[in-house]
Amino acid sequence: MQINLQGKGLELTESIKDYVLKRVTNLEKLLSGIEERGGEIRVNFEVSKSTKHHKSGEIFHTDCLINIKGEKFYSSADEEDLYQAIDVVKENLFREINKNKDRKQTLFKRGAMSVKKMLKGLSKRNPFTSKY
Repeated sequence: MQINLQGKGLELTESIKDYVLKRVTNLEKLLSGIEERGGEIRVNFEVSKSTKHHKSGEIFHTDCLINIKGEKFYSSADEEDLYQAIDVVKENLFREINKNKDRKQTLFKRGAMSVKKMLKGLSKRNPFTSKY
């Protein structure tokens, strides 16, 4: 896993770097199977302080783009607390990656069941061409 961390408009301290790396490595639990099969994962994480057009308080902006074998997952958040913004981005990416993973498994199971029915003779529909 290749992680690229950028800071715009604020200095990246060690605590911020450690926190971001900790959150990204939590996502690695989902992505470990992809890496074992030889897939390449690139993570671009950007932390920035929003412009000064807000009336009160500081607003932090975080962006994260994960590229997994050509598939891209993106999330961004604007929060008053930097660490809360990082957590929101992590949760959104976790949900999106998990949804995509479940969708692929469901489609595979549905196709396998269709092939099984065809082989048993219960269905005349060809699962590869969707014709009867």
